Amino acid sequence: MIRQTSISSSRSLWAAISTAVVFLLCGLLQVWSAETNSPPATTVGTPTSVSLTGDQALQRLLEGNARFIAGQSSHPDQSSEYRAALAGGQSPFAIVLTCSDSRVAPELFFDQGLGDLFVIRNAGNVLDDHVIGSMEYAVEHLHAPLIIVVGHEKCGAVSAAVAGGEIPGHLHSVIDDLAPAVELTKDLPGDKVDNAVRANAQRAAEILMHVEPILKAAASAHRLLIVSARYDLTSGKIQILK
Repeated sequence: MIRQTSISSSRSLWAAISTAVVFLLCGLLQVWSAETNSPPATTVGTPTSVSLTGDQALQRLLEGNARFIAGQSSHPDQSSEYRAALAGGQSPFAIVLTCSDSRVAPELFFDQGLGDLFVIRNAGNVLDDHVIGSMEYAVEHLHAPLIIVVGHEKCGAVSAAVAGGEIPGHLHSVIDDLAPAVELTKDLPGDKVDNAVRANAQRAAEILMHVEPILKAAASAHRLLIVSARYDLTSGKIQILK
């Protein structure tokens, strides 16, 4: 009787040990899986964008735009885990200057996620010291390899600049900044607004290439690519301008 009790106790002990080992292994597997699938935390000074050239960053944007046009957006980098990881720092791979128009959303038409784009928006996507200073920060401290200036079809600000006339309030500051593009294209055939939209984006990109000291130095060293583009509201397509 004593022997049977001893054997029974041993079996119970081994069963308990086996169960504990199984639970321990399951816990380790869950931890390993979470670490493997979670995105790496990024910090200022060691951004993932360093591994991309300007051309590669532009290609990544165009691939995202192709998905958007096809209705196959992947909506990357938007999980709660990735959002938490980004609290440690950002590493955008592209700087986007575009219009404040509610129909023009870079994260959507480029199919990018949290932390991917450093976006600057204002009416008419015009340049001023605050815009340029923001870009310099993203280039100098976040090491973004690409600036893309995106104008868009049927831009209201450009339409107002082309129409001319009395401009109330502070709107004149926007119209004044758009005036050079309107002047450059006033004698061209075709749609006057669209011609000015294109010229405005191209002119901004050209100016940025010569802004000293940060942007010009980065572009000259081939650490920064600066391009202009036009967004089509109807098709969703991004066209890179020459």
